[in-house]
Amino acid sequence: MCLSKSPLPPFFKEGIRQFNASIGSKNFWLRTLVTVAASCKLFAADAAALETVNIALSNKNFQMILYPIAQERGYMQEEGIDLRVILARAELSVQATMAGSFQFNMAGTMAVVNVMKGGAPFKVILATNDKVLSWILGKPEITSLKELKGKRVATSGVANVTLIMAKQVMQKHGIDPDRDINFINTGGGSNGVRALMAGAVDGVVASTAERYIGVPAGLRELSFIGNEVKNSWGTMATTDQLIQEKPKLVAGMIKASLKALRFIRKERDATIAVAMKFAGLDKNIASRMYDDLVGTFNQNGLVDEETQRNDIEVIRQILKTPDTIPVQRAYDFRFAREADRQLTQSGWRP
Repeated sequence: MCLSKSPLPPFFKEGIRQFNASIGSKNFWLRTLVTVAASCKLFAADAAALETVNIALSNKNFQMILYPIAQERGYMQEEGIDLRVILARAELSVQATMAGSFQFNMAGTMAVVNVMKGGAPFKVILATNDKVLSWILGKPEITSLKELKGKRVATSGVANVTLIMAKQVMQKHGIDPDRDINFINTGGGSNGVRALMAGAVDGVVASTAERYIGVPAGLRELSFIGNEVKNSWGTMATTDQLIQEKPKLVAGMIKASLKALRFIRKERDATIAVAMKFAGLDKNIASRMYDDLVGTFNQNGLVDEETQRNDIEVIRQILKTPDTIPVQRAYDFRFAREADRQLTQSGWRP
């Protein structure tokens, strides 16, 4: 007996169905034998054809569900890819990608940091979201951003992307963040929102998970940073070498990812089910996240040049350097554009 966890491709299942119908219901054992034999032959061919590809994720959050979706729906296999999803810290995943242990990583911002610091040979090739999934929350009695002047605001670091963008938002609302706000580094996880709930701080620059802890507990949402600052989020990076040596692999990875992104926007219940299993969310939280965030997911996997320039400017501020780089040095969305064109032209639907 041939055993495999990989699903039969839709076209293959349809072919078997038509054959079985043509030979009639009395030929049960013949139909069974043909189905098993054909499946074994297909899986043997697939196993030989698929290329093992490692992708690094920094966490199992709602945003990263496109990869288990791409695996479970067979999108990666259709592109000749046996995808292995591995958890790794952003800094380590970038170094391991450079060394060849990963072919792709979802630490695009950290990759661009390395490009700007020392000219590392990386490109960001996909953007999962066109809005940063970060919020500024405050105590219930604080009703506007301006009321944070002179207050303490928790953050997960003193020099990170979300903090820089939060400062940009505050400036738009008449706050000088470097003079008017006392930022408190509470570390990662949910420390910031828990410090706010305990009254140790007055506000927090919150992640998606922290928002879903804080808002039901009565904290006030003062700003959705994604609506006020142009920034890409959930970015995939790879090396210039892989792009040059294996463009077909890169193109297949992007095409499968775009299929999953389109699936997310069209298939609510199935996406929520994957989020529950992959991210360990209960159904209520997964459903709320889907309804709140699905509009931030791209269908074409790219962001415009203004967003790319702002990404670079945020990183320049983090590095505290007067130097910058052209967007072409850090971003290469041609594979996403071509995959989007092919899927749209063919009328592909999940």
